[in-house]
Amino acid sequence: MLGHSSANGMNNSQSTSELQMNEFMFAEMMIPHHQQAVDMSDLALKKSTNAGILDLAKRIKDAQSAEIIQMQSWLGGEEANSMMTDHSGHSMGGMLTKEEFSKLESSSGVTFDTLFLEGMIVHHEGAIDMAQMIKDTTTQEVNTFGLNVVEVQSEEIREMKEILESL
Repeated sequence: MLGHSSANGMNNSQSTSELQMNEFMFAEMMIPHHQQAVDMSDLALKKSTNAGILDLAKRIKDAQSAEIIQMQSWLGGEEANSMMTDHSGHSMGGMLTKEEFSKLESSSGVTFDTLFLEGMIVHHEGAIDMAQMIKDTTTQEVNTFGLNVVEVQSEEIREMKEILESL
């Protein structure tokens, strides 16, 4: 699980003006990216019967929901994320298009499980790529956040590939 406390080095009331531009842009882009992962996980929790997928979806939902709150605090709160609310995926790697998300929503059984895993693998790969935006940050909490995204999501990709092979 990722760390979400202010013990990571940045006060939870860190103001937007104190963020570096790359940190601000990262949070603005990653919030809707994480929200789509939460939305995908919600679908999996409703539709899948695969124990591995259900466990993974719950962990993704819990971790990324908390991270959304953390990033919103960097930006000044929930209303601060106004620039990047579209889930179209044109500017953020790994985002499902509206058509892909609709296909996921309308699928079931092994087809759903396969589409979920394939979509979430690409989604996680996109998040790992996005974390490169903050790799040189000097803000400790943001740095730790980026390192955790890479570590946790890389491990989840390995786990999803194993589940996919077992379907």
